Amino acid sequence: GAQIIDLMMLVIDVTKGMQTQSAECLVIGQIACQKMVVVLNKIDLLPEGKRQSAIEKMTKKMQKTLENTKFCGCPIVAVAAKPGGPEAPESENPLGVSELIEVLKSQAYLPSRDPSGHFLMSVDHCFSIKGQGTVMTGTILSGSVSLGDNVEIPALKVTKKVKSMQMFHTPVTYAMQGDRVGVCVTQFDPKLLERGLICTPESLHTIHAAIISLKKIQYFRGALQTKAKFHITVGHETVMGRVMFFSPAPADFSEEVQENVFDFEKDYLYQDEYLSKDSNSSEENKENDQAEVQLPRQQWALLEFEKPVTCPKLCLVIGSKLDTDIHANTCRLAFHGVLLQGMEDKNYTETFLPKLKVYKLKHKEGQVERVMDDYSVIGRSLFKKETNIQIFVGLKVKLSTGEDGIIDGGFGQSGKFKIRIPDGLKPDTKMLLTVASKKKSKAGKGDTTKEDESSKNDSAQPVSISLLFKRYVFDTQKKMIQS
Repeated sequence: GAQIIDLMMLVIDVTKGMQTQSAECLVIGQIACQKMVVVLNKIDLLPEGKRQSAIEKMTKKMQKTLENTKFCGCPIVAVAAKPGGPEAPESENPLGVSELIEVLKSQAYLPSRDPSGHFLMSVDHCFSIKGQGTVMTGTILSGSVSLGDNVEIPALKVTKKVKSMQMFHTPVTYAMQGDRVGVCVTQFDPKLLERGLICTPESLHTIHAAIISLKKIQYFRGALQTKAKFHITVGHETVMGRVMFFSPAPADFSEEVQENVFDFEKDYLYQDEYLSKDSNSSEENKENDQAEVQLPRQQWALLEFEKPVTCPKLCLVIGSKLDTDIHANTCRLAFHGVLLQGMEDKNYTETFLPKLKVYKLKHKEGQVERVMDDYSVIGRSLFKKETNIQIFVGLKVKLSTGEDGIIDGGFGQSGKFKIRIPDGLKPDTKMLLTVASKKKSKAGKGDTTKEDESSKNDSAQPVSISLLFKRYVFDTQKKMIQS
């Protein structure tokens, strides 16, 4: 329902100020609407002598709160909707309500509406009228509807013909985006639909997973972690979903944001969590004295739903932790985004995900054990004893002394391997390695003091081997790829 708000009233208890729920409403307002009026309610609870100063104090406090939001400087009105509370006699007149009506009139505007595109209506009530049929009331989110049109109730896979329509008790033959309307159909049991979506037949899809472009909500405390579960509000439903975050490849971090499209041709970098100024990966950079952490302009997530949802493309998505204690004074809304691509196939992990090129960077370190000849060395500690070295044959490695090498195959049974150095070893490298192995062999002759020295030398092994490769998360063959 948050997608249809043109102007919002945020009602605050003047004796309490901002509560957790008020803050969450403010967050949703920032995501979903452009204009707001703050209403300070229950001013009758303030003693008359101190009322004015208390209202002024709370008004100042609210202005401060709204300073860093899009509603900075919005009108703030003080009222008592029902002085004396629910028990008070009806003769008690509300305070400040006429002023509020004037403010609402001054803030009201004609929103731009567009009747084109598929019909989509968000239904909030469904009831039957004897002799007429079943009426669904709600707000049209997009497109238009006319008498005699067929409309689908996608959650039930049922299509019905529009028999009659009313807007504010007046019969109409046509309604469009932004209208509040009651749509009457026949032979439909109202118990089957309390709230939900109705639409042009076959225009909505039921999806099991989705790719969204998203932003973290700044008031949410804590990291957004891959594999975590969130309550995902999408279309007209809230379901549990698991997330996996990914970003552009680092070279594309500063690329322009692509609105409302997702490019399956590009490579994307897997992230353990959403990258933000306070995330772990940027903590590491701080230690490296990089004052300016580079963050991508755009990030995405793969959402996997616990049960399928029916929703339009490009709809608003909000991720929350609704199981957080409401009294914990913390924002439960974690991120918001736009649904770019839905996956309708139940077996999307086999049919769809392999198209999504999200990779992880893998980095393995080993050491050179000894020289074989000018063009090859033996390495160790890169693989476990049981690793099948064959699958790594042909991959490029780099020695810490600068030479490029290629893994040629296993050597013996203990996980050692042979590296070919196409351009040959540098003389310095050869000397380093020969000295190291001589020390080792001397130490092996039972002289204990030498042995200690040698183990020291060994731990500061002069030449290390590094292997870097990419592996795509959804590649069924788990191929290792080097640029």
